[in-house]
Amino acid sequence: APMKVRGMQKRFGAFTALDNVSLDVTAGELVCLLGPSGCGKTTLLRCIAGLERQDRGELYLGSRDVSHLAPQARDYGILFQSYALFPNLSVEANIAYGLAGSGRDEVRKRVAQMLELVGLTGSEKKYPGQLSGGQQQRVALARALAPAPSLLLLDEPMSALDARVREHLCTELRQLQRRLGITTLMVTHNQDEAMLMADRIAVMNNGKVEQYATPQEIYDRPATPFVAEFVGQGNWLPFRRSSDSHAQVGGMNLRL
Repeated sequence: APMKVRGMQKRFGAFTALDNVSLDVTAGELVCLLGPSGCGKTTLLRCIAGLERQDRGELYLGSRDVSHLAPQARDYGILFQSYALFPNLSVEANIAYGLAGSGRDEVRKRVAQMLELVGLTGSEKKYPGQLSGGQQQRVALARALAPAPSLLLLDEPMSALDARVREHLCTELRQLQRRLGITTLMVTHNQDEAMLMADRIAVMNNGKVEQYATPQEIYDRPATPFVAEFVGQGNWLPFRRSSDSHAQVGGMNLRL
């Protein structure tokens, strides 16, 4: 389903975490919230999830206003950086956790389907402690997708993994997301990850979205100095504007 965020405000005491943020995500799109720590990206994700209550602003999932619904009524799957699997439950039981209320056969079938999806068929009876970090992350992903949510929320899902596993999982997650066509919002502070995975990137700074565009556009035409610095290496040169279309840089007259 498409998602709309409108005028989202959130303060913690005197600190403004979200400063009137609006964002449209089309159905089936993968959007990255990218920015340094403290920029508001995790707070935005938590408000969308209903884990944090915004002071002002609306959230629409499809045509439903879900701004004030409890988290469990919002129809999303969520994946945290810590995986948050239950160590005392088998892989099967972990994935089945969100399927309470379905019949036993149906659950078994769905769990098998999910494990096949994330490439872990045959691991039903294992416990999280017997799996590698990358495998645990796949189980957590399978658990998030099991109830077939309209929206997938990913909070720094790769940050606890080493670089090689991380790159591999990024590519897999992207292929899987495309195949399922599930609307996905992912928080990251890793520019490479965002550039590699996103259809569009919202670059955040100080509680605001500074630019919301495709990775190519953000790299080629950064909207602000902050965006330019954050997604690439910048050289800042002093200039004097010599006309509407030209600027004097050192001894050169450049056409803008």
